[in-house]
Amino acid sequence: MNPESFLAPTSPFGYPAPYWFLVTLKLIGFVLHASMMNLWYAGPVLALILWFKGGYSRTAGNRLMKQMPVIVAYGVNFGIVPLLFLQVAYYKAFYPSTILMAWTWFAVFILLTFAYYGVYIYSTGLKDEGRGMTTFKRISGWVSAVLFISIGFIFANEFSLMTNIGAWHVLWKDQNVGGAVLGTALNITDRTLWPRWLMMFGLAIMTTSAYFAVDAGMFASKEKDEYRRWVAGFALKTYLVGVTWFAAMASWYVFGTWPDEIRNLMLSSPQVILTFLTAISPGLVFLTLLLAARKGMVTKGLAIFVGFAQILVLAFNAISRQIVQNAELGRFFDVTAEEVHMQWSPLILFLLTFVLGVGVIIWMIYQVARTTGGAATLLDMDKK
Repeated sequence: MNPESFLAPTSPFGYPAPYWFLVTLKLIGFVLHASMMNLWYAGPVLALILWFKGGYSRTAGNRLMKQMPVIVAYGVNFGIVPLLFLQVAYYKAFYPSTILMAWTWFAVFILLTFAYYGVYIYSTGLKDEGRGMTTFKRISGWVSAVLFISIGFIFANEFSLMTNIGAWHVLWKDQNVGGAVLGTALNITDRTLWPRWLMMFGLAIMTTSAYFAVDAGMFASKEKDEYRRWVAGFALKTYLVGVTWFAAMASWYVFGTWPDEIRNLMLSSPQVILTFLTAISPGLVFLTLLLAARKGMVTKGLAIFVGFAQILVLAFNAISRQIVQNAELGRFFDVTAEEVHMQWSPLILFLLTFVLGVGVIIWMIYQVARTTGGAATLLDMDKK
């Protein structure tokens, strides 16, 4: 059967804006989402492990988990933007792939709800320097950590399946009743799935490590100077672990799963420049953390630089992945060739509300940064 027959039919309405505009907003939204999503992907596991080590390790983990309810809220809201533009620009592949794994895809909302409640419950146990921590609250934290990792696995399934159009017929054939799909398919036989999933976890470790430094330099004014000195060394070590993990999985992904045409595309001019920048961009964060460790302190200036540098790492990865995704889908249809029918009124309304929303969030973070006890203030803001 022709794989193209499983694609969604071309919409008679076309695109509401040029493709370049849709994909630009998709990438901006994804980078904002990933900056938060990475923290709940790897952060809870790291924080819960740090609890057992005690001392400043426990302090760092507790500070992150106190902020986690707000981080999850920001991440979920930021995630609406890339998902919206993904559905608009990539509907031909997105909708069929989500139908094939419908029940698992729908389960994300259920899992996220329980994970969200779990971090709230755990964070309440951190009051009064952790004296309110009970067995139930501790278990809630571990359940949330597992659920967040499971959600990441589901997303890796969906976005690898979305471009694995050649496998749709096999999945449909194995899981249908009278031609109707059961919605229980998973893309676990795709060799790109596992390195992509593990690669993203390595990237999440890197982002979480960078955030420990950001938090220490910007939000931890009530903590002792010894704590900020400890964070400088700790963030450097964990970032190195994340980089090593990410590099190993990325090498597996690029050299072990990419077909020749994709690899040739990304390693030839001009894409090779982007590939090179994507590969070396973590070095800027690492060198800044190394400078902080040698200075023996995470200053506010270094913290801000680390934060922006890690955002740059996420941006390069997002752009590279977008080019690869277009090339994978390009074997079946040209995502840039859709007819455009401009819809100005909803477009202008979206841009105004998006800019306003981001501005409010930046203002909220700024207010937290200029007050004492940033982590506690974040938690109090969320309760209000």
